[in-house]
Amino acid sequence: MSYGRQFTLFNHKGGPNGWYVAFIFEELGLTYENVFPEINMRAHKGPEDLVKYNPNGRIPALIDHGNNDFVIWESNAIIQYIVDKYDKERKISFAPGTEEYYTQLQWLYFQGSGQGPYFGQLVWFILYHPEKPQSVLDRYTNETKRVLGVLEGVLSKQEWLAGNKLTIADISFFTWNEIIVASFLENFDFENEFPVTAKWHKRILERPAIKKIWDERARLSAQK
Repeated sequence: MSYGRQFTLFNHKGGPNGWYVAFIFEELGLTYENVFPEINMRAHKGPEDLVKYNPNGRIPALIDHGNNDFVIWESNAIIQYIVDKYDKERKISFAPGTEEYYTQLQWLYFQGSGQGPYFGQLVWFILYHPEKPQSVLDRYTNETKRVLGVLEGVLSKQEWLAGNKLTIADISFFTWNEIIVASFLENFDFENEFPVTAKWHKRILERPAIKKIWDERARLSAQK
């Protein structure tokens, strides 16, 4: 399955969550293969055989062939696993047990509980829900902007979310921010409404590893 690469990543060509796992691989110079199972976007469900890698039946899921084919799922658990095990130089992470490590961890939890669900629900109701209830659209639009406001408040006081460098905490927010800002907020000016967050977001995109993977996603998405 891996064609000699260390990892197999079950991903989605147009989705957000698998790609920031790919960012981490690229940043650390780790080899991997993307596998794109057929996903029913309305049901948010993959094929039956995906369940043997992720009991939730969704992507991303990861096989680490260098660790006895260890399988792990949920995007933030995956990237935490990768850096804990393979980022020995702490290029984009902090060492377990340090205060910065737990700050990094809290932002991963917030991304998973705050950004992902609210941004994802906004996309669902805009793209897939048969009705377009304005009250629901308003709720998720407002929650999306509230999350951006949380980032703005913190990044107004410090350059990165955890410690004094870019980490997986920052990278984890990139894909959903990029997707939402580009396509799902009407009459929205990112640079004007959240200027500090917009600059932080741009700095992440300008990293060669991030840009390379994001361009690959755009190319593959265009083939659908």
